[in-house]
This record gives sequence, C-alpha cells and structure tokens, in this order.
Amino acid sequence: MEDSKVSQLTVPDLRGKTYLVTGASTGIGAAVARALALQGAQVAIHYNSSEGPARALAEEISKGGGKVHLVAGDAGKHDEITRVVMEAAEFFGRLDGLINNAGSLLKRVPIVESDESFDRLVTDINSHSVLWASRAAIPWLRKQGGVIVNTTSIAARHGGGGGSLLYAASKGYVSTLTRGMAKELVKDGIRVNAVSPGVIATPFHERFSSEEQMKTMVASIPMGRAGTAEECAGTYLYLCSDMLSGYVTGQVIEVNGGQLMP
Repeated sequence: MEDSKVSQLTVPDLRGKTYLVTGASTGIGAAVARALALQGAQVAIHYNSSEGPARALAEEISKGGGKVHLVAGDAGKHDEITRVVMEAAEFFGRLDGLINNAGSLLKRVPIVESDESFDRLVTDINSHSVLWASRAAIPWLRKQGGVIVNTTSIAARHGGGGGSLLYAASKGYVSTLTRGMAKELVKDGIRVNAVSPGVIATPFHERFSSEEQMKTMVASIPMGRAGTAEECAGTYLYLCSDMLSGYVTGQVIEVNGGQLMP
C-alpha cells in the first residue's frame, strides 16, 4: 500500500479486528479503509456506484498483505444496507467496528425547489443509512464489544452552503443519533462517536462545489487550505482504538483546520 503519514502509525489493538467501512470506494472512506488495513485490521469495503475505485482499493490492500472483502449495495435502501452489514460480518465471522461513512449531497437544490421524493433520497442516504446499518451491526458488536464511528459534517453546525440545507440537516441527525446511541449502547460495551470533517479535498467537492465556492470556503479556514482525506483518517483510528480512546463515547470530533471552533 502507498506510503503515507498514517502508515507510520502503530496502533496494536486494531490488528486482527474486523471493520466495515461504508462508502469506502473514494475520499474519506477509502482513506479510512486503507488506514485500518495498514494497522493489520480486516476490512470490508462497501461501495455502490463506484465499483472500479473500490476494486482498485481492495487490490491495493490485498497486495499489501491485508485481508479485505468487497460488498456492494445502496446505503439509502434499508434492505440493501442491512444485507451489506450482514454479508461483511458473516464473511469474516465477526464485526468489531462499523464506520458509517456513506452519504452524498446528491445535488444542490434550494429548499423551495425540492420535493418529497428528493427529500427522502437525501435523508435516506445520509441519515437513515446510519440508523439502519448500526441496527444491523449491533448484535455482532455486542458479542465482544466494539465501536461505531459515524461521519457527520461541519454543515451540521453551520447549516451548509447554497442548496445543501437538506444535507446539512441530515448530518445534524447523524450527530444527534451518535450521542443517543452512545447512551443506549454503552452497557453493551459499544462506544459510539462521530467525525465531523470540514472542507476536505475529495471527489465530493469535485462533484458538488464550483471553483468559486471552494475559494470562498477555503478563505474562511484559518489554516488557509482544504484538508485531505488522509488527514481525517487518524481521527477514525483514534476512535476505533480502545487503547487510545477507551473512555471516549458520544463525541463529535471536528476536523476542519480551525474553520469551526465549538
């Protein structure tokens, strides 16, 4: 696997554990899957439409000596994301962690121009997918204890940019769900936290943000630049590790270059 700052880390308690990363074909999800594999974890890579990048990542991990399994499905559909979780867990025979990363803006639409169909598409892929996948994973995680790490967004705090109100609101749902699940599942030995990325240079912004929009967003970041997917991955590793974050649950950790300081 490619050399990186993350590859220089050693987090011993992740070795041999099994994690499912949803939305792992590109961007932050791919960086997290790669980082977990570099720690010796078994990784299930979920994808939907981006089969090519997902297979390339799986091949990279496999060639590096990692154990990986590909699983396809639409995270915005209850039966499919439930099947994805079950298939991943059954393939490896266990599940130690679920990284709920799948999500999409779909397109920028002002709230007055949206309709019920689009409303449901956005909330299903960004909000309900987290609930559905977690519900399917909990019986597996209860067996030995484990973690759920959700991906929310800085948009959950500031309401999002033009045409992304529904996306921002759905990510707010994820942040609240994270705190509630943390309270409910702590008795089962399951820690639940979330990572809240700011402006990260990934295919997400290549698809949904114009050059002018990116310039405006970057101008508000004290570090003066967008972050990278790799710069987010370390926070996920931290939250997956009982050695590093065993007393951390119900938290939403901001990774945004100082753009938001709650």
